[in-house]
Amino acid sequence: MRLSGEVALVTGASRGIGLACARALLREGARLALVARDVIELGAAAAQLRQEGAAVLALAGDVSDESFVATAFEQAEQELGPVAVVVNNAGVLEIAPVAELTSEAWDRTLDVNLKGAFLCAREAVRRMVPRGKGRVVFVSSISATLGTSRLAAYCASKWGMHGLIKSLAEELRGTGVIALGVAPGSVDTAMLARSGFPPAMQPEDVAVVVRFLSTDAPAAMQGSIVEIFG
Repeated sequence: MRLSGEVALVTGASRGIGLACARALLREGARLALVARDVIELGAAAAQLRQEGAAVLALAGDVSDESFVATAFEQAEQELGPVAVVVNNAGVLEIAPVAELTSEAWDRTLDVNLKGAFLCAREAVRRMVPRGKGRVVFVSSISATLGTSRLAAYCASKWGMHGLIKSLAEELRGTGVIALGVAPGSVDTAMLARSGFPPAMQPEDVAVVVRFLSTDAPAAMQGSIVEIFG
């Protein structure tokens, strides 16, 4: 129970990797603030985790909305306590050749996958650095290391995320706050099903790594991004 009494905020937490990560942190004793856009799915996920013994706060909203992110952190800290772990998992996928990709689809992908991760990380470190401790864990993708046909916006957002992780890690050296990432291959989720790629692992496989990064990973791993392929 290495997170006993601590608060973990997980984005994209209503299903798939996010829900698996929330459950893994619950097993370490964390109180959970769950963030997702779909109110119904989020409510169902929160109900599941409460049945498993978690103290859960469900926060419905869009991580690309700056005011929502600030409010979500404030509400989480008022109702559960100081946020010690943030898992930046929220993401969307747009599938189209570049020639057919609309600017709206591009903007939406970068807004959620990259801007949302930035906003949550910024809010987290503003609160964690004065306390001298905290973990910000980013769920990236192997798509941050390669190009994939018809997934240009998604790949660009994840390449950008890796730059964010590395820069943030440099800023955080010596503060007691650690920025880390995990870059999975194809995980059996609803998002992957839309891409047409076969799954190589389950959400729980990613959650094992996120749990490690949120608890036992040493400060010497600052800025590390762990690749898992299945």
